[in-house]
Amino acid sequence: MAEVLVELGIAFTALAVAGALAARADQSVIPAYILAGVVVGPNPPRSLGPLDLTLVSHLEVIDVGAELGVIFLLFFLGLEFSPDRLLARPTRLLGVGATDFLVNFGVGLGLAAAFGFPWLTGLFLASIVYISSSAVVTKALVERGWIADPESDVILGTLVFEDLLIAVVLAVLTAVALGGGGIASVAASVGTAAAFLLALAAVAAYGTPYVERLLSVEADELFLLFAVGLTTLVAGEALALGVSEAVAAFFVGVAFGRTEHVHRLEDVVGPTRDLFAAVFFFSIGLGTDVTAFLDVGVLLAVAVVATSLSKLASGVLGGRFYGLNRRRSLRVGVGLVPRGEFSLVIASLAAGAAARIPRTDELTSFTVGYVLAMSVLGTVAMQYVDVLTAFRGETD
Repeated sequence: MAEVLVELGIAFTALAVAGALAARADQSVIPAYILAGVVVGPNPPRSLGPLDLTLVSHLEVIDVGAELGVIFLLFFLGLEFSPDRLLARPTRLLGVGATDFLVNFGVGLGLAAAFGFPWLTGLFLASIVYISSSAVVTKALVERGWIADPESDVILGTLVFEDLLIAVVLAVLTAVALGGGGIASVAASVGTAAAFLLALAAVAAYGTPYVERLLSVEADELFLLFAVGLTTLVAGEALALGVSEAVAAFFVGVAFGRTEHVHRLEDVVGPTRDLFAAVFFFSIGLGTDVTAFLDVGVLLAVAVVATSLSKLASGVLGGRFYGLNRRRSLRVGVGLVPRGEFSLVIASLAAGAAARIPRTDELTSFTVGYVLAMSVLGTVAMQYVDVLTAFRGETD
């Protein structure tokens, strides 16, 4: 027990140091947390001269914490999801979202085909490169001061579309991955997932008064326990039925988000999300052998270039669709470049079904390197995009 506590202490300290360094460098904490896991984990590099770097092993408590990280990332995504916002300008949002999906998911399928991935692995790869990071992008919008500008509507609208679609994609990929490969078993898994998620959607749509009453407790301690307990329970039941626990948590978040307790949930449960999300990213690094990047180096380089350009193109098209000028449309494209948490969630799902999905080791190594590269590239590009447009003489 003492050894486990020491390793946990090292893990949390490493996360704190890595996060502080990332904040000082004005970068997202996501790649910093992953790198912290790489540095202190059991994979190479194991030493730095005489210094032993293998300080944290694969602990079951970290695996459980990482699972909770996925659950609460999607829970808060559902909490912040607004059906009213989605339907406020449906034609524009559908056009921008569809363009974003077709261009970027299509590029992902092209990459999978070009590098010889089987069709199922290719679907996971396309999903990984398609979705932008809501956490990194929204944080950067606030830090750059873009949040009140017209381009933020396009960026946030695209993220809403992506978040809703990725919930569906996760549900389907989970059913396919756990369905055993046959058409009948996959269809049964998809049907089970659909029924379970429809039930959750019905609760989210019509169960607001009951959820409201359940959360109406004065003590923050009890409020936290109810929120965490119910979310974890529903996610666990979903997983037992072969449904994505992340998608189940998303719908729980939607149900909670329709109550009057949204701000309290953000204040009281938010730190729990941040803690477990950090553990999730750390666990990704903990299981990453950086020497494996050499095996996917060409794919990684091609994907970074191709998908940066595809996001840039789809974002510019989306901005123009909303009537923005070239400068603000370019901001939209650059703002959607970062990839992060949900790419890692999808890769973790594939790794969990490695017996049925070929080449998951390559996929996982690629995803870690890809998220590291794209999160840094995207946030840096957002810092300097105005320099480029100013050089070209473009103004508002």
